[in-house]
Amino acid sequence: MNINNMEIERKFLIAMPDMKWLSAVAAYTEITQTYLRALPDFSTNRVRKRGRGGVYTYTHTRKQHITDVTRVELEDEISEREYLELLSEADPERHTIQKTRYCLDYAGQTFEIDIFPFWTTQAYMELEMCAEDQKIEFPPQIRILREVTADPRYNNSELARKIPAEDAFSETSNLTWKG
Repeated sequence: MNINNMEIERKFLIAMPDMKWLSAVAAYTEITQTYLRALPDFSTNRVRKRGRGGVYTYTHTRKQHITDVTRVELEDEISEREYLELLSEADPERHTIQKTRYCLDYAGQTFEIDIFPFWTTQAYMELEMCAEDQKIEFPPQIRILREVTADPRYNNSELARKIPAEDAFSETSNLTWKG
């Protein structure tokens, strides 16, 4: 939940969910995410194209790290033209991330499950919360491998740079990045 530009979020590496089940119970969207060159005072700076079936929205997001769980998030909807212009500021050390995001409502919570093309046995799940100490009730169909909230290797901005070796289905140098 983003209240007053604060984002409180926990992140989990999960076993690849049953896609037939997930597709039946959760809405999905396609996301293309490009990290831009750093800005003063912000830990990440990115643009995102989100949608499906030819209907897309575009956003420019800047985040400032407060704790492992909490960040200040400034997000603006932008036009396709602005998005394309900002792509010229892409960070040359990061690849564009492609993912499919499923939004799963369970027990009054919305879990965001990201399926990446570079993983075949696992996925990534986030939960935005109202408070850092909020109790989480996980869907029983999801098998959590481990929490990665405090592991910077699993921030999307770092996945755009390098996939943790133990998690890649092949050597990182053989991965095909899209974008």
